[in-house]
Amino acid sequence: GPEAPQPGETQEVQLQEADQDWAAAKAFYDNLVSKKPRPVSAGGRARALFDMVEERRIYEEQGMEKYVQYQEDNENVTLKPGPAFYFVKALEHVNARLLELYPDDEERFDIVLMTNNHAQVGVRLINSINHYGLTIERFCMTGGKSPVDYLTAYLTDLYLSADSEKVQEAIEAGIAAATMFTANKDIPYSDTQLRVAFDGDAVLFSDESEQIYKEQGLDRFFEHEKLNENKPLAQGPLKGFLEDLGKLQKKFYAKNERLNCPIRTYLVTARSAASSGARVLKTLRSWGLEIDEALFLAGAPKGPILVKIRPHIFFDDQMFHIEGAQKLGTIAAHVPYGITQKHHKSS
Repeated sequence: GPEAPQPGETQEVQLQEADQDWAAAKAFYDNLVSKKPRPVSAGGRARALFDMVEERRIYEEQGMEKYVQYQEDNENVTLKPGPAFYFVKALEHVNARLLELYPDDEERFDIVLMTNNHAQVGVRLINSINHYGLTIERFCMTGGKSPVDYLTAYLTDLYLSADSEKVQEAIEAGIAAATMFTANKDIPYSDTQLRVAFDGDAVLFSDESEQIYKEQGLDRFFEHEKLNENKPLAQGPLKGFLEDLGKLQKKFYAKNERLNCPIRTYLVTARSAASSGARVLKTLRSWGLEIDEALFLAGAPKGPILVKIRPHIFFDDQMFHIEGAQKLGTIAAHVPYGITQKHHKSS
């Protein structure tokens, strides 16, 4: 009869079979996951969602132990809204509308509260979230460690924080991020429509053209843009988030809800329409993206226009525009990306 397999041969056969089983299981899992669109993940720091200026002062002046004790002593005192609060409320309204139209679809905004607070502070955060009726189920409390390390694990599409250093870390890690600034005036925001306004260069687009402007002047910038009108700009850090908004908008359009869509997007750029606007619009078209309104201001201040739009958030790479927006009541978010940041650091 045939020879019996040797012990070494038996072990090798078993290992091969195990490898085949693992490969089959992995292929099945990969196929299963790829068929289901994942949620748009928005990560935010506690100091962006809530006003924690006093708590921050205690931490800086009296240390961690006094800070934690203060939070525990005041865990039933509701935190006041911070700069990202109304943005988060608007995201949740979009989620509610999507749930009505697509009850079996989970492609919605997924909001994660990320903080380097210790777990003892969590009770006050949870109480405040429940007080305002927010639906934030996922917390990442790192006990003093930077939460930026967890952004990739959470598949974060957008990270908002009041801490500019953490935002810079996230940008350098290739994650869309911005530093939130509270408006200096209170203005009403839409309860039925999420409004997001973007600057163009170094926000939606790369800083390629802004480099020409900074280094060679305005005339050379105009010449460069006309010569490259049909060449799409490279993408900037917030392009992916605009893409996510566009995907969700199309879900409303598919249900004949274009006129009642709870998401509206705006491009608010210092570019001139006549001399450098065509390249911007052709770039968006080449990406297959729509923007609801495009406003070319030709160097005019953005603040007065933003007052009319009343966005829940406005992204820009230049602090000059952030500060102008703040003064007139717009919640602005600084994107630390591109040549403008280099000039700012060296000045």
